[in-house]
Amino acid sequence: MLQDIYNNIISPDVNWVGAIVKLVLSLLLGATIGMERRRKGQIAGLRTFALISMGATLAMLISIYIPQEYMGLKNGDPGRIAAQVVSGVGFLGAGAIIQMKGSVRGLTTAAGIWMTACIGLAVGAGMYLISIITTLLIIFILVNIERIEQRHNFLWESKIIRVKMHGILDDIQPLRDTLASNDVHISDEFMKFDYENSFTIVNFMIRTPNQVNVPALFKEIKQQGDPISITITNEMNM
Repeated sequence: MLQDIYNNIISPDVNWVGAIVKLVLSLLLGATIGMERRRKGQIAGLRTFALISMGATLAMLISIYIPQEYMGLKNGDPGRIAAQVVSGVGFLGAGAIIQMKGSVRGLTTAAGIWMTACIGLAVGAGMYLISIITTLLIIFILVNIERIEQRHNFLWESKIIRVKMHGILDDIQPLRDTLASNDVHISDEFMKFDYENSFTIVNFMIRTPNQVNVPALFKEIKQQGDPISITITNEMNM
C-alpha cells in the first residue's frame, strides 16, 4: 500500500495521489516564503505566495496531463502551458512594484513572486528535492543577506529632501555641505525660484543609509538659514 502511494508520488504521469501531494507541498513552500515577506510588512504574504506556488504547480500538472491523456504522448511538450506562467506572473510582480508609486520598493517581493512561481512549476514536474532546497535558499537570501547588508551598512534608500527657503538663494553650497556631513549622498538637485513670492525650493535627490537621524539632519539644515519648510519624501514636487 505504502509502496503504491510512493510510486504514485514519484511517477512522471499525472495521478490523483501525486497531484494532491504536489499541490500540498507547493502550498507549504509558497507559504513559507510568504511568511517571511509578511513579517517584513509587505502586502503580498502567505496567501498570495501560497496561491502563486499552487497555481504554477497546477499549470505544470495540466501541461503534463494534456499530452498524456488527450494526445497519447509520453514525450509531448509539457512546457507550453507552463511557459506562460513564467511570463504571466510578471504582472503580479509589476503590481508589487507599481503599488509603491514614488519609490522602487517592492523589487524583492516581485523577485520572490517570480521565484515562487518557478518553485511551483518545479514541484509540478516532480522536482521535490530541488524545490525544497530552492525554498531554503530563498529564505536564506531574504533573512541572512539582509542582516549582512544591515551590519555592513549596505542598505541605502533613495529619497528627496525638499527645502523651501525665504528669498532667492544665490548659494546652496552650505546645504550641500550639511547633507554631506550627515553621510547623505546627493545624486542630483533641482531648484525653483519664485520671484513673485520671493522664495526658493531646492529638491535634493539623495541616497542615505537607513540609520540616518532625520530630525538631527533637519535641525542642521535649519541652522543654514530660515527655511519655510523641510520635507523628506519619495516624490518630486517643484
